[in-house]
Amino acid sequence: MNSSIQAVVVGAGMIGAVHAAAIRAAGGELAGVVAPTPERSAQVAKSWNVPAGHQDLESVLADDSVRVVHVCTPNALHVEQAEAALAAGKHVICEKPLATSADEAERLTRLAEEADLLLAVPFVYRYHPLVREIRDRRLRGEFGAWQLIHGSYLQDWLLSENAMSWRVDPADGGPSRAFADIGSHWCDLVEWVAGVRFTELTARLGTTVPTRPTGTGTSFTTLSDGPRVEVRTEDVATVLLRTEGGVLGTLTVSQVSAGRKNRLWFELDGADGSAVFDQENPETAWLGAQDGARLIVRDPGHGSAEQRRLSRLPAGHTQGYADCFTSFVADAYAAIRGEKPVGLPTGADGVRAAHVVEAVLRSDTSLTWTDIAPACAVMQAHA
Repeated sequence: MNSSIQAVVVGAGMIGAVHAAAIRAAGGELAGVVAPTPERSAQVAKSWNVPAGHQDLESVLADDSVRVVHVCTPNALHVEQAEAALAAGKHVICEKPLATSADEAERLTRLAEEADLLLAVPFVYRYHPLVREIRDRRLRGEFGAWQLIHGSYLQDWLLSENAMSWRVDPADGGPSRAFADIGSHWCDLVEWVAGVRFTELTARLGTTVPTRPTGTGTSFTTLSDGPRVEVRTEDVATVLLRTEGGVLGTLTVSQVSAGRKNRLWFELDGADGSAVFDQENPETAWLGAQDGARLIVRDPGHGSAEQRRLSRLPAGHTQGYADCFTSFVADAYAAIRGEKPVGLPTGADGVRAAHVVEAVLRSDTSLTWTDIAPACAVMQAHA
């Protein structure tokens, strides 16, 4: 059981609430929540039905009973808060990006390595059971050599010119928004499932909404009146990628595509077969062959061991994003206990994502093919 693992969530927005629910669902003990002010911390603790003893990060770090800190704050705060937690001997689950620069992500990951503490990053789409099924079929050679990799990650939550979030401001969210926020998820997932490494790319970024309402401390709001500010982060991105083996890939990223709520979609085309996964329809996967195609359905009674392990409900009883988060947190806590769960995304994966984001930014500036920085020593140790 995970009940002996006490965790505190730092950050009381949407994703903080998701972490809180996953902690409980995974069998951990939610020991508190820290919001921007002590007053807000007490208010959220009451609404989440958790102890109100921790109203700031300092009190969390001084509490020896707390083993894990979940960092769910705006991106610019991640390094400072995660570093403080590691220094206090706490394991850390840090929302991506680990940092707004690759150098800082590498430094944070090395600190965790040196302290022998877990630093995990919620690339939770790895935890869809049918994602594991596709990966297992790739490992067994079902698809053959890859011919093409392509896909998209589309949302519409910033389509309105009056929508605003702290993520839009580079001071809070970092120099990349749409790609760093969701494109990084696609790249992590596809590299892990397909067993490839993208080594170079050429990217173009676009801002389709030139001004938005002045910033807000909340995760999302819509305002029609008042002053507006220039948008300095991208709404859309298109990326052409090439793997170390020379396979081409394409990725389209958007936070302004009407009707697309959270559509992470990829297709892997191999010499012997193809596979498609759509995060908005996670209970099925499409498998293609030259003589036809078929859908497979998530089913704990069939398929790979990992697909069965992560199937928390019987076939036909829909699983989704929240179940992925629960499985991720359960695996993170298992790793803290000394187990070695398959596919747990750690700091090394956060470093990888930071390097991909920086390559996208460099390419958009130079308008050229750009190398993705090679794996650092920490990453190589996790390979």
